[in-house]
Amino acid sequence: MKRRDFLSTTAITGAATLFSANSLLAATLRPKEKLGIALVGLGYYSTDLLAPALQLTEKAYLAGIVTGTPSKAETWKKKYNIPDKNIYNYQNFDQIANNPDIDVVYVVLPPSMHREFVVRAAKAGKHVFCEKPMAPSVADCEAMIKACKDNKVKLAIGYRCQHDPNIQAYMQVAKEQKFGKVKMVTSAAGYFDGRSNHWKQSKALGGGVMGDMGVYALQGARLATGEEPISVIAQASTTRPEIYKEVEETMMFMLEFPSGARASCQTSFGINMNYLQVNYEKGWLKMEPQSGYNGNRGSMSDGTIINFTIKSQQAKQMDEDCAALMAGTDLLAPGEEGLRDIRVVEAIYKSVKTGQLVKI
Repeated sequence: MKRRDFLSTTAITGAATLFSANSLLAATLRPKEKLGIALVGLGYYSTDLLAPALQLTEKAYLAGIVTGTPSKAETWKKKYNIPDKNIYNYQNFDQIANNPDIDVVYVVLPPSMHREFVVRAAKAGKHVFCEKPMAPSVADCEAMIKACKDNKVKLAIGYRCQHDPNIQAYMQVAKEQKFGKVKMVTSAAGYFDGRSNHWKQSKALGGGVMGDMGVYALQGARLATGEEPISVIAQASTTRPEIYKEVEETMMFMLEFPSGARASCQTSFGINMNYLQVNYEKGWLKMEPQSGYNGNRGSMSDGTIINFTIKSQQAKQMDEDCAALMAGTDLLAPGEEGLRDIRVVEAIYKSVKTGQLVKI
C-alpha cells in the first residue's frame, strides 16, 4: 500500500472509530431531566418572581446568574447555592458558551438591552428566553430572531399570560366563535408608578408605557380576536410632565382588524386598571384582571365562569418552554410573536407623531 493511501485509510478508520466511540457515549448519556437557566439581570422581576418560580419548576432549575453588581452576586450565591463558575458579569458573559450547566439564558433587562444579550446568548449556543416587550424596534426583533436561527437555538418571549389557562380560555372562544364573530374589544392595563428615575421613564432604555403595560392591553385585543390589527390611531398623554419628560405616561389607541372587529385600548403608568371586555355577535366575555400575575378570572354571557388556579404563571411558562425545547416542539410564544406586537407598537408611535390613522 502506498504511503498516501495508508495515511488516508488510517485517517478514515481513526475517524470511524472516534465517531463510533462518540456515538456509543452519546447513546449512554442520560438526557437532562431539567434544563439549567441563567438569569441575566437581577432586578425586581428576577428577584421576586422568576427565582422563586424556579424553585417550583419541574423541567428547569436556576443554574446561573449574570449581574453587574458584585453584592447581588454574593447574595444570590448564598441564597440559591450557585457555584462561582456559574456566576457572570456583563463583560465576561460570552464565556457562558463553555458552561454545560447552562442550557437557557433568560434576558431580564431593560428593553434597550434585549437585542445585545439575546444575540450574545445565541452566539454562545444557548437557547434564549427574553422578557417582554421583545425590543424597542422591529429591526431589533428581526435581528434577534435571525441570530437565534443562524446559531440554531430557540427564542421564546416571556409572555407568561399566554401560558395561563384563564387567558387560554378566552383565546379559545375566539377560535371556536362560540358567540359568533368579535365586534368590539375593550382592553386596559395600567398601574400607578410613583418612581421617577426608573428605566420606564427613560427613552434611551426603552421606557414609556408601551414598553411595559401597553403590551398587555395590546395582547388582550390580539388574543381576544385571534387576528392581527390592520390599522391604528393613537394618542399619548401625561399628567406628570416633570417625571414623564421623554416618554408617554398614558396611551390610548384604537385598532381595526381584518374581520371588521374594533378594539379600544388604554394603558397607563398613572391609572390602576386591568380588564378586558369582548362583545360578540351573540354574547359577551369579561375578564378582570386580565393580565395579573395571578387571579385572572372572568365570565361569559352564557354563565360560564373562567377561574382556573395555577401555582405560578412564571413556573408554568418556564416549564412549558423547557419541555418544548427538550421535545423539539414549537414554543408557545416564539420570537415571531414578540415581533407582531412591536410592529403594532411602532405604528402606534407613528400615529401619535402624525396624528393620523396608520396602516399596519
